[in-house]
Amino acid sequence: MAVVPQTIGILTAGGDSPGLNAAIRAVGKAAKRAYGMHVIGFRDGFRGLMQNRFVRLDDETLSGILTKGGTILGTSREKVQKMDVGNGKPMDMRPMIKKVVEQHDLAALVCLGGGGTHKNALRLLEAGLPVITLPKTIDNDVWGTDISFGFDTALGIATEAVDRLHSTAHSHHRIMVVEVMGHNAGWLALGAGLAGGADVVLTPEIPYEVESVAESILQRKAGGSSFSIVVVSEGAMSTAERAEHDRLRQAVDEAKDDQAEDAARIVFAKFEEARSRSTEEMAERIEGLTGLEARVTILGHVQRGGTPSPSDRVLATRLGTACADAIAAGELGTMIAARGEGAEPVPLKDVAGKRKTVPPGHPWLASARSLGVNLGD
Repeated sequence: MAVVPQTIGILTAGGDSPGLNAAIRAVGKAAKRAYGMHVIGFRDGFRGLMQNRFVRLDDETLSGILTKGGTILGTSREKVQKMDVGNGKPMDMRPMIKKVVEQHDLAALVCLGGGGTHKNALRLLEAGLPVITLPKTIDNDVWGTDISFGFDTALGIATEAVDRLHSTAHSHHRIMVVEVMGHNAGWLALGAGLAGGADVVLTPEIPYEVESVAESILQRKAGGSSFSIVVVSEGAMSTAERAEHDRLRQAVDEAKDDQAEDAARIVFAKFEEARSRSTEEMAERIEGLTGLEARVTILGHVQRGGTPSPSDRVLATRLGTACADAIAAGELGTMIAARGEGAEPVPLKDVAGKRKTVPPGHPWLASARSLGVNLGD
C-alpha cells in the first residue's frame, strides 16, 4: 500500500526581516528532498492561515529566493485569539484556523517570527495544532536562542550608518545622534555602537540621565575632540521615563476588571505615543547643556530591508533544515534554537512571553565601559 506523503505548512508573521526567504527555502527544500513531504505556504501570516489563502511551495517557487529580502509569503501582525474580522469586535479565530489545518491534514505548521509570533504559536499549540517555530527578528530578543536571523543584517546596516555619520560629525564639529531599532532590547544599539566607535550608547536596559551624557561629551571636547557620536535604541528611556513607564505598566497588570484594564491601557498608550519624539527631545537637551550643535538621524525600517547578509543566510538555512529534521522526528511544540554552530529544539512554552535582553554582565557592556563609552548611567 502506497504511503501518502505528509504535508507541512509555512507562514511568516510580525515584522519582515532579512533571512525569512532563506528560511522558507531551507525548510521547504529539506522537507521535500530529505523526507518527501509536500509543502504549502500561507500568505500574510495568521490572517492568511485563517482565510486559507495558500500557495504550493514547489521547486520553482523556492528557486532564487535565498538572497531576497522580505518574505515571498507576505506577513501581518495578528492575535489569533483576538482577530479583527470586520465586525468591529475581535474574535477568537483558533477554531477556524484548526479547521484549515485539518483540511490540509498538516503534519506541522511552521511559524517564522519573533515574540508575538511565538505567543500566537503557543496559543495554537494549546488548541491542539501541530506547531513548530523558527526565531526571526532584527531585535535579537527571542528568548532561548543564541541569535535570531535578521539581526546580523540589521547590525551591518546600522553600523554602516554610524560609519558614514562620522565624517559629517567630524567635518561640522557636531553631535550626531543615531536612533536604531531594537524594540525593548539593546542588542542592535550596543552592537552598532561598539562596531561603529560610538562615544555614547543608550539602551532600554540601562535608564539614562541626559546630564551624564552631556558631561561625557563636554569631557571629550575638553580633551580635544570636536564631535561625538551617540547611538540610541528606540526603546531607551531616561530614569524619569522608566519610572513612569513601570508605574503605568503596573497599573495595567493590576487592573481589577476589563473596564479598568482598558482605561489603564489607554493611558499607557498615550505615554508611549508621547515618547515618539524622545530622541529628538533628548538631542535638544544635549545641545542646550553642551552648547554644541546636535543632529538626529532615525534609521527606521531601512534596517529591515535589503539582501540578507551571508551570516543570516547561513543561520536561516541551518535552522530551516534542522526544522525539517525535527518535524520528521516528531519534535513539535518547539522552537528550533541556534546553539553554537548547531541547532536544538526548545519547548515553545519556555519561549513564548519571554524577551532576551542585554544582561548587566554581558561582555559587550564590559567592553564598552573599558573603552570609556558612556552608557547613560
